[in-house]
Amino acid sequence: MSDWTPSARELERRRVRAAQRRRSLGVSSAAVVVFFGIAIAALVSSPGFAAVRESFFDLDFAGDSVGGIASHFWVNVKLFLICEVLILVVGLTVALTRASRAPVLAPLRILAVVYVDVLRGIPTVLLVLLLGFGVPALQLQGLTSDRTVWAGVALVLSYGAYVAEVFRAGIDSVHPSQIASAQALGLSQGETMRFVVVPQAVRRVIPPLLNDFISLQKDTALVSVLGIFDAVFYAQDYANYHFNYTPYVVVAAFFIALTIPTARFTDWLQARMRAREQAAAR
Repeated sequence: MSDWTPSARELERRRVRAAQRRRSLGVSSAAVVVFFGIAIAALVSSPGFAAVRESFFDLDFAGDSVGGIASHFWVNVKLFLICEVLILVVGLTVALTRASRAPVLAPLRILAVVYVDVLRGIPTVLLVLLLGFGVPALQLQGLTSDRTVWAGVALVLSYGAYVAEVFRAGIDSVHPSQIASAQALGLSQGETMRFVVVPQAVRRVIPPLLNDFISLQKDTALVSVLGIFDAVFYAQDYANYHFNYTPYVVVAAFFIALTIPTARFTDWLQARMRAREQAAAR
């Protein structure tokens, strides 16, 4: 069998498509350069730019504070990693409780609805303040007074309500025929949820879950309102002592470095799932 060679018409199509791609790339590159050039020129020529540069972008203060910010940023990372696991457990438990139709679980379903409605209505920063200062003030026996622990509890409770709704949406998206087929095979309601519904629901809600966890990464900074020495509180303390706001920019860069990889992974995962769905539809 002889090797296939493209016809002259096909070669012409390829040349046209390549020329169109080069033209689109050139136009988009020029637009980006012009836009950011104008933005930077407007910023640099503004009357207060010199003062802003001195207050927010001083390299000496940045180099002096980056070490302390990096060491205290580990508090935010640990809080995120621990809370992320607990939020998944709380969210899935609440979602399964709300999705259950067992009569005996009616009181738990009511509690789950109240939990979701109330916790989603309270701003996270307010919940951190209420638990971080309120619970230790009660001086209850057997409960820790560590504000970091209660800040983590506040984050888990707040985000657990949102994640529960994400899981519940995933559970509701599973077609009823899947449940009927599982029950026809003799699976109980619990086995149907465990082996059929939940695995499908979790796969479908991974992208929105990752978006929630991107927000959680940033909201670990809220623990600074309790006086916990995380990266944000260290930057605030340094800025107040030296009368310079450069540490705020440095700590912002740390959070950006943490969230951007997760955001890009979320975009890649969404594109991959979309491609799979389109391939399956064909």
